[in-house]
Formats: sequence, structure tokens, C-alpha cells
Amino acid sequence: MFGIPRRFSHFVYGVIQSCLTCAIAAAIASLPFLAAGTFVSHWLQSWLLAWLMMLPIVLFAAPAIRRLTDMLTRAETP
Repeated sequence: MFGIPRRFSHFVYGVIQSCLTCAIAAAIASLPFLAAGTFVSHWLQSWLLAWLMMLPIVLFAAPAIRRLTDMLTRAETP
């Protein structure tokens, strides 16, 4: 599609994962504004702020989380 080299796949994964997670969390946090008719504006502001804050954390934490996961699990034997 975009031709991004595979070696950057962890960055692409992090961008997509943080975007989706923040979108869902912001939607849940913005539910009280549904009745007031300002849900979309609050959701967009909340999502953007959350995503800008979480993206670097997700990208830099992913390698450490992957190592921790490898330490906590074992390979399956056939």
C-alpha cells in the first residue's frame, strides 16, 4: 500500500494501535456530552490530546513490553 519498509512495522503498529485505543477511550470519556450535542467536538479534542500523549509512550514502551512478554511466556512444543 504505502511501501513502508517492514523494518518500521513496529512504528506502524504503534501508530495504529494507539490511534484506535485513544479513539475508543475518548469516546467513552465523551459520552456525557452526547445529550448536550457536543459529543463530536469533545471526542475529537479528547482523542487528539490522548493520541499525542500516548503515541510516544506506545512506540518506546513496545520493545520493553515485548521483552517482558517473552520472559513471562515460553515457546510451545509441538
